[in-house]
Amino acid sequence: MEETYTDSLDPEKLLQCPYDKNHQIRACRFPYHLIKCRKNHPDVASKLATCPFNARHQVPRAEISHHISSCDDRSCIEQDVVNQTRSLRQETLAESTWQCPPCDEDWDKDLREQTSTPFVWGTTHYCDNNSPANNIVMEHKNNLASGMRVPKSLPYVLPWKNNGNAQ
Repeated sequence: MEETYTDSLDPEKLLQCPYDKNHQIRACRFPYHLIKCRKNHPDVASKLATCPFNARHQVPRAEISHHISSCDDRSCIEQDVVNQTRSLRQETLAESTWQCPPCDEDWDKDLREQTSTPFVWGTTHYCDNNSPANNIVMEHKNNLASGMRVPKSLPYVLPWKNNGNAQ
């Protein structure tokens, strides 16, 4: 049994094309060949059905139900589903025992008790009115090196898309 399993995984094994019996295709190229041959033989393709467990299995439509019940790949898929269901149950069990730790934070209280002024980029002083909502900017100061300035507005057109006109 192990020998046939290894043999079915051999990429050099020759497989017969279901669309043209004269085609012998290496297993590693078989899926690509099926697509190409299906397009070249639409009359044969209409008489074949694809196995839901392995797209390489092209079976006559009349035999698809028998093939589905006896397909070797069915057991692999079913085993994957069983394993996935088991792992999902274990994850659910692990998640259901977790509890949120108690939270001692009170952001509103911290805001009321705040003694320092909040940091705002590009400003240095604020009026302290004991309410952060009432903070008013008193002085604007930039922290750029001397000789540099902050642009007064953002450009609507990027310089390299300005059709060569200098600003």
